[in-house]
Amino acid sequence: MSQTRDRLLTVDQAADRLNTGPRFVRRLIAERRITYVRVGRHVRIPESAIENYVQAGTVAPIANRRRAA
Repeated sequence: MSQTRDRLLTVDQAADRLNTGPRFVRRLIAERRITYVRVGRHVRIPESAIENYVQAGTVAPIANRRRAA
C-alpha cells in the first residue's frame, strides 16, 4: 500500500468510487474487509485501499474454449 500522499476519502467519496451506496462501504468497514483510518470520530478510507479492494475482487476472463460438436 502506498502511504506517500495517499488521499483520504470520506465514506460517501469511497462509495462514489465503487459505484455503491455509503451503506455498503460502512459494512466493509464494520467487517474489516477494507483498510480505514479513524480521525477523531470520523472514518476515512485511503484511495489505495479502494484500489486494492477492487484489484482483489477482479476476476480474469476465461480463455474462449471451443466445444466439440
